[in-house]
Amino acid sequence: MRAAGLTFVVQRHGPVRSLAEAAAVRGIRPSDIVKTLVVRRGADDYLFVLLPGDREISWPKLRALLGVSRLSLPDAETAFAATGYRRGTITPFGSTHPWPVIADAAIEPGPISLGSGEAGAAVTVDAEAALAALGAQRAAISTAADA
Repeated sequence: MRAAGLTFVVQRHGPVRSLAEAAAVRGIRPSDIVKTLVVRRGADDYLFVLLPGDREISWPKLRALLGVSRLSLPDAETAFAATGYRRGTITPFGSTHPWPVIADAAIEPGPISLGSGEAGAAVTVDAEAALAALGAQRAAISTAADA
């Protein structure tokens, strides 16, 4: 993030067990937590998908956007090998490989909280600045998460 010239704040809060708990300790809405998912397109071909915390991937929408018939979530070890980050800490910033980034259209302007690359910490950054720095493609690829 520093290399991209972004202004950000690291917030250390220790382990959390749910989206609601993470939002509470960070003092934000669940929708302002932006989760980073690693999605596999093919052998050694991945991308990052950024979603508001209260939403989930719409697989039909994402497949249509990418023009593919099959996508999957890699297991934890494969995701680590592809990014250099453990699940729960994954961020597209500083990944071991610059995979493409697709950001859900539901991410609102203003401050968002992203994984920091380490457990028990998050990064707050301006959404538009972060997505621009990542060269993220914006698209409507999510649905509301089941309660």
